[in-house]
Amino acid sequence: MDGWRRLLRLDPVPALLAPGEEALQYFVRRDLLEEEAGPICRLWRLPEVKKILKKQQLDGSWDRPVSKKKHKHINYNLIETWKQFRFLVEQFGFNREDSAAERAAEFLFSCQTEKGDIRGMLANQYANYYTGAILSLLIKAGYEDDLRIEKGFQWLLSMRQDDMGWSGPIITHDFDRETMYRLTSQYAEPVEPDRSRPFSHNWTGMVLRAFAAHSKYRKSEAAKIAAKLLKSRFFQPDCYTSYQAASYWVRFQYPFWWNNLVAALDSISLIDPSRDEQMEKALEWLIDHQEEDGLWKATYVSGKEANNAKAVETRLWVSLAICRVLKRVS
Repeated sequence: MDGWRRLLRLDPVPALLAPGEEALQYFVRRDLLEEEAGPICRLWRLPEVKKILKKQQLDGSWDRPVSKKKHKHINYNLIETWKQFRFLVEQFGFNREDSAAERAAEFLFSCQTEKGDIRGMLANQYANYYTGAILSLLIKAGYEDDLRIEKGFQWLLSMRQDDMGWSGPIITHDFDRETMYRLTSQYAEPVEPDRSRPFSHNWTGMVLRAFAAHSKYRKSEAAKIAAKLLKSRFFQPDCYTSYQAASYWVRFQYPFWWNNLVAALDSISLIDPSRDEQMEKALEWLIDHQEEDGLWKATYVSGKEANNAKAVETRLWVSLAICRVLKRVS
């Protein structure tokens, strides 16, 4: 048995393979068991993929119902495309060899400004955390060497706080609720960050995904510094009111959206897999919280756990992500 599996009370592999989900089985066999899993493109024909692609528009985007489009300066198609592209890339291994993935990628790139950020989620305000998270998907989809990716990285590096982490620029200012709402729903010039304020671990975690996904930038000093900062905040409240509670560390999702312990460890283990005191603390938490079926919960916040089909599926993918981390650091 592999060394990482010996860290655990129970071997999670049988429980991951038991449901018979083809996409999940593919990644378990490829990433955990290091078996020959066959061409990734076979996943692109699965029924659940066809369901997603059925709603893709000619320009590569996904639309959002008109009833949910409340503000004309928010790019709702960007939001919806980010949501769907996550599933295609993370759960089905889509890359630019597929025309649907290529169209989606080009739509996302079309939302990149001259400065290099991907804008529209918060009207005309900077959203460096979404820029990082979207760049990570584009890199995984085969665009690592694209000049637009490099442009995005240069912008991200230019947007760091003085402590070398990231925060949402707008939350580094003490705007009242009305002003914040106006700035993020109507057209306004982007607010520059107050760089003297501390980094946000939530937004740093999302930005760091781009660095972790990139073969060159994951080795950069900027990535190593940010990873160290992120580790220093494990299980602590954020410095800002948005997603501030420490409990967000143990509310998991897959594909990743917000920062949490599993998402953070996924990036950190690619940037620096060494097991210092902070990493050991996080790994011990994961080991201690393995369930009796060999898997992990989707959330460890009391009263938040669901038991529907989607929640069951999320548990499986979150558990796969945890196993990938354990394998990298063992």
